[in-house]
Amino acid sequence: MKQAEISKDENEGVTAEQVKTYLSQHPGFFANHEELLQNLSIPHHSGSAVSLIEKQLHLYREKNEKQLQKLNLLVHIARENDDLFQKMHKLTLSLMDASDLENTMASLQSVLHDEFKADFVSLRILQKNRDFPLAEVFVASSDPRLDSFRKVIDSGRPKCGESVSKQGAFLFGDNGDLIKSSAIIPFAASGVSGLLGIGSLDVERFLPTMGQMFLTQIGELVAYRLNAILGSGS
Repeated sequence: MKQAEISKDENEGVTAEQVKTYLSQHPGFFANHEELLQNLSIPHHSGSAVSLIEKQLHLYREKNEKQLQKLNLLVHIARENDDLFQKMHKLTLSLMDASDLENTMASLQSVLHDEFKADFVSLRILQKNRDFPLAEVFVASSDPRLDSFRKVIDSGRPKCGESVSKQGAFLFGDNGDLIKSSAIIPFAASGVSGLLGIGSLDVERFLPTMGQMFLTQIGELVAYRLNAILGSGS
C-alpha cells in the first residue's frame, strides 16, 4: 500500500490491516522514524521472564520521561524568571520617574499591587521627619516598636511568612489584622534605611521558603530612590 493510500483513508480511520500491509511493504520505516519506537509496546516472547530488550526499552522510556520532566521544569522556571524581570523593569522605571516621596510611595503601591499582587504596601523610614510629607512613614530608629524587627534589620535580608500581629499593626495600621502573610524587606543606602512591608490576604502568598533575590532587589531600588529624594531635600 502506498503512502498516499493511507493518507487518503485517514478521515475514515486507518485499520490495523492497512498499517500491517504498509509496514510489510516498507520494512525500513522504523529505521527512518526511530523516535516512534520509544512509544511503542513491542513484545519479545521469552516465557515468563522479561526479555533484556524489553527491560532496556523500559529503562530508556523511563529515562526519557525524566529528562522531559526536567526540561519542562527548566522552561517553566525560565518563563517565571522572565516574568519577574519584566515586573522588576516596570518597578525600576516607575521609581525613576518618582520626583518626591509622595510619588515614590504612589509608584510602590501601584506597581506592587498590579504586578506583584500585593494587597497592602507600607513604608517605614528610620529617621526623624524633616518636614517631608507623609509624616507617618518616618520613625525614629530608637522607637521600641522596632524591637520585633531588629533581627530582620540587622540581617539585611527579607523575611516572608505569616503576619505577626505586633508587626502587622506597626506596618499596616488598622489593616494589620486583615493580613495573613507578608514580606518584610529591610533596606539601606548611604544615609537612609528602613522597612518595606508587602501584605497579602492570602496566607500562602508569602511563604518562608520563598526566594529572596527579587525582594532584595526591590529593597535596593527603594533605598537608592529614597536616598536621592531625602538627601536632596526635595
